[in-house]
Amino acid sequence: MLKEAISNVNSSQIESDRMTDKLINGENVELHDVMIASQKASVSMTLTMEMRNKAVEAYQEIMRMPV
Repeated sequence: MLKEAISNVNSSQIESDRMTDKLINGENVELHDVMIASQKASVSMTLTMEMRNKAVEAYQEIMRMPV
């Protein structure tokens, strides 16, 4: 699950970078499409970080349990 989320974040970041480069180079791309791609990448990164944080919290809680 986490591996898939990381893969999705990577894809979103690559797409955002690709669209930003196109905009900078003056290619035919709409600004709003670039902004949407950037926000999608940002949201997917935030979601993945929260998933990681919850997994770490769960691990820490399990490690605190008495045996």
